[in-house]
Amino acid sequence: MCRTVDLHQAVLAKNDTNAVELRRTLDDRGTTAVNLMSSPGSGKTALLEALLTRAVAAGTPAAAVTADLATENDATRLARSGAPVQQILTDGLCHLEAGMLGAKLEGWLPEGTRLLFVENVGNLVCPASYDLGETVRIALASVTEGEDKPVKYPAAFGLAHLVVVTKTDLAEAVEFRRDAFLSGVQQVNPGVPVIETSARTGEGVDDLLAHVLRAADGLETHTPVLARQHEKHLHHHDTPPASAEHSHAPAGTPR
Repeated sequence: MCRTVDLHQAVLAKNDTNAVELRRTLDDRGTTAVNLMSSPGSGKTALLEALLTRAVAAGTPAAAVTADLATENDATRLARSGAPVQQILTDGLCHLEAGMLGAKLEGWLPEGTRLLFVENVGNLVCPASYDLGETVRIALASVTEGEDKPVKYPAAFGLAHLVVVTKTDLAEAVEFRRDAFLSGVQQVNPGVPVIETSARTGEGVDDLLAHVLRAADGLETHTPVLARQHEKHLHHHDTPPASAEHSHAPAGTPR
C-alpha cells in the first residue's frame, strides 16, 4: 500500500514540475490556457464550439486541444469553428497530464495564440488532481446532472477559478433547483464566480468569453480556498501529502 501511495505521489510531483514549465512557456508566448473539466455529457464540447466560433468572429486568436479515450469526433466538431484544433487520444487514461499536453503543443501551437482551451477527458475525479499549466480552471455541470454535483465532487469544483452551468434551456423541464446548486458551489468554493450558459440559445456564451479574456489580462483573480491551502502546504513541507483530492492544485490566481 505504501509503495502504491509513493508511486502516485511521484507521478503527481512529476506532473506538477511539468505544469510549472508549461505554464512558464505559455506565459512567455502570451497564451492563456483554460482547462475545462466536467462529467461526460455535460455539453462542454458544444459550449466550447460556441466559444471558439465567437472568438474567431471577434478576431481573438484562439485554439483548442481536446482529449478523449478514443475517436477524434470532438476535434472534428470543434474544427467547424474555424479555430486550430488538435486531438489527444489518452488510450484509456482517465485524465490529461501536463507532459501529454506539452508534447502535443510543441511545434503546433500557432504563434500569437491568446487563448488555448483544453477540453479535458470527461471525468470529475482524476482530472482534478492534475495541473495542466492552465491559468484558468473551469468546472462545468449541466442542469440535467442535478444540483448536488458540486458537493459530490468537491475537489473538481473546489479548485475551479470559475464554475459554468450548461444546458440552461433545459432547466425548467428537468426542474433544476438553481438555488441549491449555487449553495453547493459556494459551500466548496466560497466566492467563485458562476456563469450560466446554453450552447443552444447562446445564453452566457459572450459572458464566458469575456470572463476568460479578463482572466488573460489579469483582471479576474479568484483564488480557490483549496488552492491557497495547497500553496501553504508546499511552503511548509518538503513532500506532498498522500491525498490526491486536495494536494495537487493549479496555480491559484490567474495572471
